[in-house]
Amino acid sequence: MSSSASRSRSRRQPGVEPSTPGPPRSRSGTSRKHSSKRSTSKRTAAQRAPSAASQASPQPQPQYQSQHQPEPQRARSSHVIAQGVATGMIGGGYGPYSYNPTQAKDGGMYTTSRFAAPPVAPLVQTNAVANTNTTTVPQAQYVWEKDPDLDDILHNPDPIMDARMDRSCSPFSSRGWENAGALAVIFVGLITLFAGFPIVTYYTRTVNTVAGFNLGGINSTGQIPDLPGLPSLIDADTPTDAYSRTGSDGKKYNLVFSDEFNTDGRTFYPGDDPYWEAMDFNYWPTGDLEWYDPSAAITRDGKLVLTITEENIHDLNFKSAMVTSWNKLCFTTGYIEVSISMPGSPRAAGLWPGAWTMGNLGRAGYGATTEGTWPYSYDSCDLGTFPNQTTASGEPAAALTGGNGGSAISFLPGQRLSACTCDGSDHPGPTSSTGRGVPEIDIIEHQIDTSIWQGEVSQSYQIAPFNYQYQFDNSSSVTTIYDDTITKFNTYKGGTYQQAVSAVTYIDETLYNGTGYGAYGYEWFSNPDKRDEGYITWYSDGVESWTVTAGSIGADSTVEISERLIPEEPLYIILNLGLSFSFQAQDYKHLTFPSSMYIDYVRVYQRSGTENGLTCNPPKRPTTDYIANHSEAYTNANWTTWDKAGYTFPRNSLYDGC
Repeated sequence: MSSSASRSRSRRQPGVEPSTPGPPRSRSGTSRKHSSKRSTSKRTAAQRAPSAASQASPQPQPQYQSQHQPEPQRARSSHVIAQGVATGMIGGGYGPYSYNPTQAKDGGMYTTSRFAAPPVAPLVQTNAVANTNTTTVPQAQYVWEKDPDLDDILHNPDPIMDARMDRSCSPFSSRGWENAGALAVIFVGLITLFAGFPIVTYYTRTVNTVAGFNLGGINSTGQIPDLPGLPSLIDADTPTDAYSRTGSDGKKYNLVFSDEFNTDGRTFYPGDDPYWEAMDFNYWPTGDLEWYDPSAAITRDGKLVLTITEENIHDLNFKSAMVTSWNKLCFTTGYIEVSISMPGSPRAAGLWPGAWTMGNLGRAGYGATTEGTWPYSYDSCDLGTFPNQTTASGEPAAALTGGNGGSAISFLPGQRLSACTCDGSDHPGPTSSTGRGVPEIDIIEHQIDTSIWQGEVSQSYQIAPFNYQYQFDNSSSVTTIYDDTITKFNTYKGGTYQQAVSAVTYIDETLYNGTGYGAYGYEWFSNPDKRDEGYITWYSDGVESWTVTAGSIGADSTVEISERLIPEEPLYIILNLGLSFSFQAQDYKHLTFPSSMYIDYVRVYQRSGTENGLTCNPPKRPTTDYIANHSEAYTNANWTTWDKAGYTFPRNSLYDGC
């Protein structure tokens, strides 16, 4: 410790005079305004005869104040100021949080003003005698209370000037007019925004009559928003020479939707994609052996890849993928084409790759939604709408023996949304007398002809109600096979839950495992006003394979049903890779896992001038409100029947009465 610090911290001993005069500060707050002479006299007396009190108990020195502080000198004011700051004499006693304002006030560095003034000598503490004949006026404690503030003029009213200002009023005040003008601009702007703009918009904008409200938004097609930076309906990677085609009917078809899958890493979990969604369930309606999981569907190397693996998942031994466009992308009439490379090998049977379409009122795998709707395509009010296609008394007899092996023809519960629905019942419309359903058109389902070990695709139309013995009219006058060397009628015609209007076509063995691709599709036209014009023509490897017409599925007097319809419902797209005994037995000795199905693109075309053709909610066959009103059935795959989902079939006027 330095000698100066030691001196600063030394305590005064009784009877010992410090080297420089500096008596302790008074605690009573006595006035600083004592004369220099009076201070000198007191010091002299103290030096000659120290009081007994001083000797017994020396006065403590103020904190932070040195006993050996030299006498301030006017010529050394800068040094004095610096020393005052260092010792706490300057600044320590001011401000609203001052720890000892009295110390600063009584110190020897300041005058009574906060402004510049020469330093004065420290004051000598004295004890003042109270004057009992006078009134004590409190002395200001802080220096700033003694001097005027710069803003005092704002707080000292001038009554004369204030009165003069209050009486002054002029309509020509520029500031007043500016204020009024600003308010007028705001008022006019608000009126224009909330009244003028809607009026102008109403008369200048073309009204979109498409009733296309749906998941994902609405655009000119009534289905998917076409926004900058987001996927559009026509993929930018689609080659321009694929923007149109000439149909089998000789008419021009324009591309309305395409997905080339060229962006790698796309996933299809719910909400990932505007068009597609991968399922997460076991497809129990056909007894599938796999669990469909979204992780098994991804885009890679410019392809949509659906992979089946042998692994334990949800107590099943296989995991695979199903991707659908349900309630996101639908089309009514047109041409759809899918480029596919099949999984596995034509030497190993058992895989079930599929590309197919279904009516939007039925969600694939959600059994409650398809009960009483799939695969109906029927708009007549007769026996065809009844449970089992029979009356309550069991008529007609042909329906009881017209199935496979002389069994009943149908185990369906009846058409839930039939043309016989009573007025005011639960029905999607447009009227309760419009027959609605969930028809299915299969682009392809691949299988192996094990007699010659060659791959083939079945191309089918699944319908209800059913013909006697499930036999549609396959005469050449109404049904056409274009090359009978590779295409033939399917030996499977149906069963108690579906009738299959189907043919199978052989495919080349090079179209497998991502090395070769075949273009498969169908051209579909229907006209509710002229139903006899309807037809479906399938294509395999880019070539027409076969055609059915409205005449192929006409009325059947044997079982007393009317004509079935070429579909008039909006259809959505399903792509999947399954495994099921119900389709083809598995040859596990030769099957290999993992195995992948590759989709190069999906493209949809429609005739020029088609209206409301690319929406899941066309005005003549609406679906949106009905789906929303029965959301439990359409969002919970665990409900296998309409009743378990909490709903009831509407009454059939012929079967139940209204």
